[in-house]
Amino acid sequence: MDRRDFLTYSAAGAVAAALLPASSVASSLATAPAPSSLTERGSVMPTQGRLVRTDLPLNLPSLAMRYVTPQRFGMGGTQIGNIFAPISDEQAALVLQAAWGAGVRLYDTSPFYGFGLSEYRLGRFLHDKNPDDYVVSTKVGRVLTAAGGLRADHAIWKSPAPFNYRYDYTAAGTRRSVEDSLQRLGLPRIDIVFIHDLSPDNTELEGGWEAAYRIARTGAMVELEKMRNEGLIKAWGFGVNTPNAVVQALTSNDPTPDIVLLACQYSLLDHSDALRNTFPALSSKGTSVVVGTPLNDGFLGGRSRYNFSLDLPAGAVEKRGRIMAVASRHGIDIHTAALQFAAAHPQVSAIIPGARSPGQVVSNVQAMKVGIPAAFWEELKSQSLIDAQAPVPS
Repeated sequence: MDRRDFLTYSAAGAVAAALLPASSVASSLATAPAPSSLTERGSVMPTQGRLVRTDLPLNLPSLAMRYVTPQRFGMGGTQIGNIFAPISDEQAALVLQAAWGAGVRLYDTSPFYGFGLSEYRLGRFLHDKNPDDYVVSTKVGRVLTAAGGLRADHAIWKSPAPFNYRYDYTAAGTRRSVEDSLQRLGLPRIDIVFIHDLSPDNTELEGGWEAAYRIARTGAMVELEKMRNEGLIKAWGFGVNTPNAVVQALTSNDPTPDIVLLACQYSLLDHSDALRNTFPALSSKGTSVVVGTPLNDGFLGGRSRYNFSLDLPAGAVEKRGRIMAVASRHGIDIHTAALQFAAAHPQVSAIIPGARSPGQVVSNVQAMKVGIPAAFWEELKSQSLIDAQAPVPS
């Protein structure tokens, strides 16, 4: 592949990306940070490969799906909610502007992200834009209450807004949460609402996830159906890190979710269970998927963090290295492969990687425009690095 076909992006927060001339590409690739050195928050793994499209992929209307987002790519809102480390209002605005300028029109947030901070920042950015031009998803399950002073740092949220939260999956709590989100966002409606963290890994839930689900099945789930019929929202589902609540809803007579956000469940490194179990169940009910953490919380972008933990799964580093070696042979990078892989399954409506710097979001967008050789995917399957049945980009 000619050197001019390679793209590289700086970790210094570039707002735009350009195809570099051949003379600069060699130098950029030579000085690009190795994955093991990408420890600084906001750093960017260089994107490599030939651009084959100018726009982000869109979804066609589907009679088989209850609801699909217009775009197959969006932006997650944890980073602008100060996850793990704070960013300023100004930097959050630059990240959002970079996303908008790159064509992103799908944004996911939650009251939990910075205790309202992510919603507030997103709402400020969108306030002068036509609501028909973008899609916003947020979440219910936690109701915010005034903290009565500056809010101390949370385990994962740093310098959050001055609120506390309580879990509430009742109908009244769901209605209150949606109305509060509308005020923070400054929007007349919300496109998608996910029931948040109704999952076994959420150890804060009193009585466990099953007890919370029993409340939600006659509370949040019924109330969100009502809101959809009222036109206050367009679709609802679950936003979870494990498939338990999703499978429960799909295999019972409970209200059927339109779309679900599956975080930590479908990525280049870990996808077999979702591929063989969760996705077929979703397909039978016409429920589409938004894939959260498609980079395993930055691990597939070179970070030493995996799904919100510093404890890396056994073999993960070795497997990442093997995939990177295959990617290098085919002239692409693992970050690009990971994003396109997560978006390739026909049940997937969108992927929503987060971004802390403008350079990250621009790199994510450009990764969706690179052509990946079919031989790359064939080699991954031949080496059993991805599931033989996994759909891959064409």
